[in-house]
Amino acid sequence: MQIKWYGHSSFLLTDSNGVRILTDPCAPGYGYELPSIEADAVTVSHDHKDHNYISIVTGSTTIIRGVGEYNVNGVNIKGFETFHDRSRGALRGKNIMFVYEMDDMRVLHCGDLGAIPDQELLDSLGQIDILLVPIGAIYTIDDLEARELANLLKPRVVIPMHYKTPKLKIDLCPLAPFIDAAKDCRIHNLNDCEASVSRMSLGEDRVIVLRPYDAERDEA
Repeated sequence: MQIKWYGHSSFLLTDSNGVRILTDPCAPGYGYELPSIEADAVTVSHDHKDHNYISIVTGSTTIIRGVGEYNVNGVNIKGFETFHDRSRGALRGKNIMFVYEMDDMRVLHCGDLGAIPDQELLDSLGQIDILLVPIGAIYTIDDLEARELANLLKPRVVIPMHYKTPKLKIDLCPLAPFIDAAKDCRIHNLNDCEASVSRMSLGEDRVIVLRPYDAERDEA
């Protein structure tokens, strides 16, 4: 499976059959200029403009915005209702976490998770191999809560997202506190927007740090 980070919470997940799932595409104006992207499905964790810019997608695509079970060209996707804040949605509403089953791996995209879910919901997620988790605080859980969530779910790989990067125009906390909180894990700073992962290469207790996509650099 290929994992490409377009910045913020936007990833393109591509399995070995070429099925492409785009997560939470970010609208222009937040610092990331996304190109047109071909995807078989787009998942939207919540309808804020930095997560629901579906017009970036070209061609025929399936838009998934809610809880439930879906199948897109052989990829199973399941949405779970959570909250965008610590007040059960009273401040920012609900948030959908999505689990994708791709290439014999289970990937969890947390969206703008605002509070760690209760144990019953965590149990319902099942085994998670790759955790895409926000760490930037302010609008989501912070670095310590992200580490706590990882400890509860025990994924083999954690990929941080939704934190302050040089181009992002939203005020979020940076990457460094999360790296410090995860210092007992193996940290892989790829200096690239893409990573290739397989069931055999996942390893254990790994943190993979991707670099946000930059059209001038990555399409050169």
